Amino acid sequence: MTDPKTLADRIEDLLPQTQCTKCGYQGCRPYAEAIAQGDANYNQCPPGGAQGIARLAALLGKPVIPLNPVNGVERPRPVALIDENLCIGCTLCMQACPVDAIVGAAKQMHTMVAELCTGCDLCVPPCPVDCIAMIPVTGSATGWDAWSQPQADAARERYHRRGARLEREREASEARAAARRSATSGTAADSGEAHADASAAGGTAGVASAPATANAPHHGAGTPPSANVSADADADADADAKKRAVIQAALERARKKKEELAAKGQGPQNTANVDADVQAQIDAAEARRRRLGIGGDPGQPAAGGAPSAQAARDAGRPSPSHAANERTDAQHRTNADRKGHSDHSDHGDHGDHGDDGSSNATHSASDHSNPKR
Repeated sequence: MTDPKTLADRIEDLLPQTQCTKCGYQGCRPYAEAIAQGDANYNQCPPGGAQGIARLAALLGKPVIPLNPVNGVERPRPVALIDENLCIGCTLCMQACPVDAIVGAAKQMHTMVAELCTGCDLCVPPCPVDCIAMIPVTGSATGWDAWSQPQADAARERYHRRGARLEREREASEARAAARRSATSGTAADSGEAHADASAAGGTAGVASAPATANAPHHGAGTPPSANVSADADADADADAKKRAVIQAALERARKKKEELAAKGQGPQNTANVDADVQAQIDAAEARRRRLGIGGDPGQPAAGGAPSAQAARDAGRPSPSHAANERTDAQHRTNADRKGHSDHSDHGDHGDHGDDGSSNATHSASDHSNPKR
């Protein structure tokens, strides 16, 4: 009976299914297809190690060759460990994990399910606070000695389920966007027809009611709208400042920890060969950090000698309390100017009437009879 599996299928079955992309492809399946087509060599899988190369060589009828050092080194299998005290809940590691081994939510603490982690390292580069460490858990065992076939099969199944989930979410997002566009266009059309009908039927009524509306007295002396707008702006500024301070504190803690680990020779590994998708996530995270002004230490120059965004904002914008004091001083100056203008007007009126007492008395009576003057 003919084996229904293709050569790419048989190659994929021999790969460890860590989906680490160290081979230079987006997963084990694309790498298997590249080997089958002759576009990639069979010594580019560090997690499989020497034993993995021997398996592939036996299948392909080729000699056993050393692991290509460009793709990495054979090592004990690590497991990602998230420092939950430093995690800021950015979800970038969750998006990078190829087997959904990280549990968490936006702005909430994340944690790693050690039993599901394949040790791919993909969650380390996107983390903006460097709170993820790769901890070896297999002692001196490396390659397939540190990884079993049942683990590989389970990892492949989780990888496929994640791909199906992402596809469903993409389709649902596109459906919601299409529904919003349809609703917006329908609402705009209905609004245009209603406006045209109202303009044709009620034009004279609108003209007749305009004087009444214009002459209607305004009652109530509540808080001016400008004051409400100013208060809302101050509250938003305070909330942004607090959020920025929290993130900056987390970055500072992570920076100190990174320096301590680097001094011990325990810094993050496998950050040189990063695939395009993960690098795009890193670039997006860096862009958001620069936009928020948290890309570096406050007041320190950024790359290229330019001041950081936070320093630039701090230099050009007063603090909330300073802004409030300036508004208060401006209000006092305005009141003083109004009082001075009123006194000047009174003196001018007295000068016009001369020094005659009756004229001044007449002017005073007129002021009391018309308090709005």
